[in-house]
Amino acid sequence: MSSVLNRAGALTRHRLLWPALILIALLALNVVFTRNFLTVQMRDGHLYGSLIDILRFGAPLILVALGMTLVIATGGIDLSVGSVVAIAGALACLQISDLSDQNAVGGVLSAIGLALVVALVLGAWNGVLVAAIGIQPIIATLILMVAGRGLAQLITDGQIITINSAPYKLVGGGYWLTLPFGILIVIALTALTAFLTRRLALGMFIEAVGGNAEASRLSGIRSRSVLIVVYTFCGLCAGIAGLMISSNVSSADGNYAGLWIELDAILAVVIGGTSLAGGRFSLSGTVLGALIIQTLTTTIYSIGVPPETTLLFKALVVTIVCLLQSPAFRRRVFGGRAPRRSGSPTPPPPAPREDTDRPGTGAAADEQVQEETVRNR
Repeated sequence: MSSVLNRAGALTRHRLLWPALILIALLALNVVFTRNFLTVQMRDGHLYGSLIDILRFGAPLILVALGMTLVIATGGIDLSVGSVVAIAGALACLQISDLSDQNAVGGVLSAIGLALVVALVLGAWNGVLVAAIGIQPIIATLILMVAGRGLAQLITDGQIITINSAPYKLVGGGYWLTLPFGILIVIALTALTAFLTRRLALGMFIEAVGGNAEASRLSGIRSRSVLIVVYTFCGLCAGIAGLMISSNVSSADGNYAGLWIELDAILAVVIGGTSLAGGRFSLSGTVLGALIIQTLTTTIYSIGVPPETTLLFKALVVTIVCLLQSPAFRRRVFGGRAPRRSGSPTPPPPAPREDTDRPGTGAAADEQVQEETVRNR
């Protein structure tokens, strides 16, 4: 019986419990307002349904949030991911629109490769500004956030570039093995990220740099290289997300593509339990947080929330999730005492009071020393 209670107590203290309960609650709310919400059907060899749509439309956010997780784990932040999303989509669509045959696989692959290389360079630029030059992450990435959005509009010449390319459509709007291709990209990149950070030493280096960059450098870790790699990876994730967004709509909009996706990514990371102070991160929590954000967006549309109050409703739900994750808030609301850690040292006993009346101590000892000195003289 005690083992069952211990397991139940450990489950209630798990950092992913409340996000999982919130996600279940949102899905249940959609079931009430949308008929056959949980139904998944097979049509023409493809899976269709509301749950599949949440995964498909949430795939770009999951990718951006994965890169943001590693950046935040180092104690930094990347506000430029939305601009990188717009730049990658604009470059790819511009290159494809100039092809004589937009369905040529070679031309589409070269356009995708160019967009990803530029995304890597932009991410590495952020890393150099933060690691080598020493600019604060929020300032360094804010520069690219503003300049990058203008660069995306220059690439598109302020217009929406539309294309008609079946190979490019596969990236964000196509299907493979009965699933949307974007979901498969997310699964592959998430698995690769988990392997590199949890099975290799890279994750330990990232957490060490986030905990104390100077101490990690003195211990032999190349903290600058770790920072550059992390920001470069974040740029790559944003570039892939930009390809998926532009591919899904077969167009590129330098002004609105990826707009405010950086805020949703940060919220997903925070909901997933990653500390904004750096030093620890949770990839599974980030994926769960991104799914909560996308499910919340779907819920807003399904229950008929007015468009002018959408952001307010979204902020309210995210605030509730963050409060429920706070142990201090739960103790205040639901009661109970904070559990004592088993490995915490017990406080030392108070020092005994000095007894000045006891012989040999305090003022009595001083008088005795003075009498012996006079007698010796």
